[in-house]
Formats: sequence, structure tokens, C-alpha cells
Amino acid sequence: MCYTYCARRTHRPCSRVLPTLPIAEPLKRELGRVALALLALNGMIGAGIFGLPADAARLTGLFSPALFLLCGLLMATLMLSFAQAASYFQGTGGPILYAGTAFGPFWGYQTGWMLYLGRVTALAANSNLFATYLGTYFPSVNEGAGRATVIVGLAVMFALLNITGVKQGMGAILGISIAKFVPLLVFVLVGLTHVEPSTFAQAVVPPLGTLGEAALLVFYAFVGFEGALVPAGESRDPRRDLPKALLVTALAGTLLYVGIQVVAVALTPDLASSKRPLADAAAVFMGPAGVAMILFAAMASILGNLASSVLVAPRMTYALARDGLLPATFGAVHHKWKTPHVSILAYLGFGVALALTGTFTQLAVLSALTRLIGYTTSLAALPRLKARFGAEVQAMRLPGGFAIPAAGLAICVWLMLQVRWEAVWKTALLVALGSALYWAARRRTHEGT
Repeated sequence: MCYTYCARRTHRPCSRVLPTLPIAEPLKRELGRVALALLALNGMIGAGIFGLPADAARLTGLFSPALFLLCGLLMATLMLSFAQAASYFQGTGGPILYAGTAFGPFWGYQTGWMLYLGRVTALAANSNLFATYLGTYFPSVNEGAGRATVIVGLAVMFALLNITGVKQGMGAILGISIAKFVPLLVFVLVGLTHVEPSTFAQAVVPPLGTLGEAALLVFYAFVGFEGALVPAGESRDPRRDLPKALLVTALAGTLLYVGIQVVAVALTPDLASSKRPLADAAAVFMGPAGVAMILFAAMASILGNLASSVLVAPRMTYALARDGLLPATFGAVHHKWKTPHVSILAYLGFGVALALTGTFTQLAVLSALTRLIGYTTSLAALPRLKARFGAEVQAMRLPGGFAIPAAGLAICVWLMLQVRWEAVWKTALLVALGSALYWAARRRTHEGT
């Protein structure tokens, strides 16, 4: 029997020495391939696509559909790389396991901390955005007590759904996914019948500087897929199902985004200045009914993203506590429902606090940057992981050796260089806070042995 790499004197299952063996976790393995794909899709397709078409059109005009396609191809390098890493593991934690196994407990912890922050800030940002969309119908929730009531109400609802079982959490995600994707598909399929291909004959490739700025904005629409990696300890066969779920997500998400942008930019002359780009585009060819449909889809999309986040992110703190990197309380599992209830409540409490004190834009930028840092450490871990576990039967083998992960790593670094200084120093403070928590947990672990 081997013991955890981060607290070697404790008797916990080790995820570093034998990560591909079944880990004795008390969580139920109830997630199949479809569930994992839904987690990835809902993590990626959130609120961004309801605003980004206007920004993309403002910067790149009729070239913007090609920009979405380009970013989808770039994101595919990340997803393929993560799919390879996922094929080596079947325990809860995802990127935490990848970086921790390759570089040791500190980097595993920091990777988990960064991705956790990305999730909790996104939860706060999207809770605010949901209240904004709901305010279209109920003006009283646009600010003050009404807005706070909506944000807290969302937290209570998702706490009840996720604490009572992963099946209940996935049931919510499935229902919301239907409500979200059906209107978007209708928008694309009906809209394409009104698009004249000759419209794009005047598309011009923008200057490199403008292209980089636009790519950074559009790339934000693709982050969040890593959510499917974290609850691997609740997947029936994660080494087989996770790679396939990520590839389905990359293909389906990119096609949907490109279709949306084609319709929006071709049918809405003033798209670049629109505050509700998809609703304005739907009004052109579907009238008021189309506007109502898109507003409903926007709220459903935000709910789907929140539902996916609440199911996934608490598993990060659960995994960190399981490995002795956070207080053991976060690793508690409910005796009846077998869910990490303390981590779920802590995540929602943190998210509500941020949502009530921050703005959507500030939180969204921090969310993107912290995730990029988490992606970078996970990609850098691949050479060591492949050297140790690449020969196993179920290990995924990418063509070109390390060419695809290297491309993904370069893309992450390039995107981080586009971020403004304000977000950089705020993220540095969060990294310092995470380091302090790590060393405090280490000290408590050693004092208790």
C-alpha cells in the first residue's frame, strides 16, 4: 500500500505513485460519458456567447466567424492534451492530480487553487449576470435587496440539488442543457436560411495586433471545459470516457459558436454596437418571439454554467483536503448522500460573497487569467506523466509526440501576455494567499503526525 505524496506519514490513498489504479474514494461512481460531455459543454458554453459576438464584430467585422473557428482549433490543442492526461488517472481532482503527480504537492495545490478561483469568480460573475437578464422581466432585481435575493436564492437552490446527490446535480444540468441548447440551435438553423454567402466576400483579415486582442476575448468563450476532469472519482470509467467527452465538446462547441457568429454578423448591420447581439439578430428574422427565445436561452445558459460549476468546483477542495493540502473538513462526505457537502457549502458561500461585492467584468477577467495559469501547469506536466504512464494499455497517444501539448502551452502563454496589469497583480495576491494556506495546512499535517 502506498500513501499520499503530500503527507507521507498519513495513511491516505496515494495518487502520485499509482494514479491509474482505482482510488478508494467514498464518492459514488455514477457519471457516464454523456454526463461528462454535458459537464464540459456547460462549463464552456456559458454567458459569454451572448455578448462576445458584438465584441468580435467590432474588432474583426465579417472575419469574426473565422476567428471563432480559429480559436476553436487552438482550444482543441488544449482539450486533446488534457484528454491525454485524463487517460492516465481515474481519481477525483483532474488537473490537481496531473500537476501534483508530475511536480509534487505544492504545484498540485497551486493548480487546484488557481482553477478553483477561476470557478468561484465565474460563479460570482454569472450570478450577477443572471440577475441582470432576469431584470429585463422583473426590474426590481436589477439592484439592491432584489438582486441580493436572486443571488442568494440561486446558491440555496444549487446547494440543495448538489448535496442530496450527484444524480440530482446532473439532472438539473440535463434539464437546463435542453433549455439552453435548443433555442441556440433554432437560432442557428433558422438564421442560416436567411444568410447570403456572398455577404462574406468582403471579409478582411485584421492586423495582427487587433487579431490578438480579439482572439483573447473570443478565447474566453471556450474556457471551462476542464470541469469534466475534476469529478473523475465519480465517473464509471474515466480513462475511457473523459477523452471522448472532451473531443465531443471541442467539436460541438466550435461548430455552435461559428454558426452563431455567422448568423449574427451577417444579419445585424449594427452588431458591433449591440448590447444584446443575439437578441438583436433574432429580432431581424424571428421578430419579438425570437428576442424572447434568446433572452430565455441566455438565462438558461447561465444556469447551466452555474449548475456545472457547483457540481465540479467543490470536488477540487475535496481532492485537496483528501491529500492533506486543505483542512480535513473540506474532505468530509455526507453520511447519507455521499457528496462533499462541506466543500459545496464553502464554494457557494465564497461565490455569494464575491457576487455581492464585485462586478461582472472584474470577476470575469480574474476567472480567465487564473484558469490560464492552471492550464499552463497541467500542460507542462504532460512530458513527465507520459514518461511514467504512457505505456499503459488505456493511455491515450497523441500524434506528433509533444507537438500538440507544446502548441497548447504556447497559446496559454500568449494569451496571458494579453492581460492587463491590474488583473496580473490581483492574481499575484491570490497566488500568495493560496501559498499561505498551503503551508499552513502542511504545518498542521506534520504537527498532527
